[in-house]
Amino acid sequence: MTQPLSLDLPSSPTPAAPPAGDWDEPATGSAGAPDARLIAQMANALFNTQPGHSQPSIGVAPPSLPPVEAPAEVDFGNVANLLGGIVRLVPPEHGVEPAPPPLPPDPSLPASPLLAIELRPELIPDLRGTGAHGGAFDAHTVRRDFPILNQQVHGKPLIWLDNAATTQKPRQVIERLKRYYEFENSNIHRAAHTLAARSTDAYEAAREKTRRFLNAGSTEEIVFVRGATEGINLIAKAWGERNVREGDEIVVTWLEHHANIVPWQQLAARVGAKLRVAPVDDSGQIILEEYEKLLNPRTRLVSLTQVSNALGTITPAAEMTAMAHRHGATVLVDGAQAVSHMAVDVQALGCDFYVFSGHKVFAPTGIGAVYGRKAVLDQMPPWQGGGNMIADVTFEKTVFQPAPARFEAGTGNIADAVGLGAAIDYVEAIGLHIIDAWEHQLLDYGTQGLLTIPGLRLIGTAREKAGVLSFVIDGCRTEDIGKALNSEGIAVRSGHHCAQPILRRFGVEATVRPSLAFYNTFEDLDALVNALRRFQSGHGGRGA
Repeated sequence: MTQPLSLDLPSSPTPAAPPAGDWDEPATGSAGAPDARLIAQMANALFNTQPGHSQPSIGVAPPSLPPVEAPAEVDFGNVANLLGGIVRLVPPEHGVEPAPPPLPPDPSLPASPLLAIELRPELIPDLRGTGAHGGAFDAHTVRRDFPILNQQVHGKPLIWLDNAATTQKPRQVIERLKRYYEFENSNIHRAAHTLAARSTDAYEAAREKTRRFLNAGSTEEIVFVRGATEGINLIAKAWGERNVREGDEIVVTWLEHHANIVPWQQLAARVGAKLRVAPVDDSGQIILEEYEKLLNPRTRLVSLTQVSNALGTITPAAEMTAMAHRHGATVLVDGAQAVSHMAVDVQALGCDFYVFSGHKVFAPTGIGAVYGRKAVLDQMPPWQGGGNMIADVTFEKTVFQPAPARFEAGTGNIADAVGLGAAIDYVEAIGLHIIDAWEHQLLDYGTQGLLTIPGLRLIGTAREKAGVLSFVIDGCRTEDIGKALNSEGIAVRSGHHCAQPILRRFGVEATVRPSLAFYNTFEDLDALVNALRRFQSGHGGRGA
């Protein structure tokens, strides 16, 4: 592991270093904060270091790093984002040993007391070649951030192609969880002591990061839940039972995960509503003309996926939302499979609700979020009762907090919400547009490779797709293919993917589903294709 590099930077005349572990707390205007010119100087020196020099090499600066020319108040949280989470303030008494030789001092700067800053270059995603003037994205380098990928399964290097089920976690997220439990662990919102303040700040900072990630208008529109499934059930209970009545209609699509079908079936059964389903064509794309025919004054809700987990189809969610709104319907978008592949803007989508799961976007399991338009959330009753979501309780009456607190009863998943915030920082440091472009290269390459396998049929060939490559092979059971690939260290999903209706639309009960993330490579896909050829050869060439 690279040794930490310690730089001593002049601070303002009255130094006051923040305590270790308080990095996420903004320190705008704090006495002792290094001025912005020094921060920029440090960043330039760090990012421009080349191989063979005494300082570590970590590539070029992110294109979003702004030039800073004069001293200014510094928000250390923003500095952390700019430097990709690699900088941690360390009080001098912690004894960080400087790594010789230090960067030369700037003779134009006055001498003043020193503040130790530990630079952790091993904690940043390598962004070489991802800038506006750079070359291709280097997945080989970025995958070093993911400890779990550095192992063997059945004597072969692990190739993780099950990203639609869950994504792996970068070291930055793992270390953020560790730091939370070491320095911040406390219940939130309910105590005056220091750890409660730290924990509350970290939790609410994660809510702000989630708001920014989705481009919601306010943190009051972000509710933390266990994941997309719980988010959909929350909406079905709190919004659905108040707004859907007998004779009303709920519209979903053939592409939906069971989690976006079953809660609406249950609601329809309870209140006497009707569930209607928008069809798809033979490529797996929604037939918009048929979808629009389903919309009418009785349509109370449209709930649709943004990306199909079984086929990878990217739906025209913004267009479908606008069509539903013209008929007075409320719209929920299931973004569980979208958030790791593309930038999401809920205001541009125009939806009333948006749900996603953290573990699909390199964050821990057991955490997710619901976006709800404030005007809609404010009209919804809580769906659970308990602590944290109340303003006042007597035996005669309870007064509930406003959103989002009224939907977060009890002790939340605080640490994993903080981990979600770290994961959002990580993917934003790389750039969703870069991730999108790289994964489309992988998708095209993988599609071409799979189509060379005799008897292989891709299930889902929509023109707009995310990184999912579902297939079947004539004469071969999907579970046998999955086992054969596992024996070669290749992890894929085989089964119905909790999306039985759409698979049956294509005449199958199960598929093999390799699914992609930005840490996958062309070599991963070559290994997949070669393993499938060996599997076919061992089965007497069936499908040839």
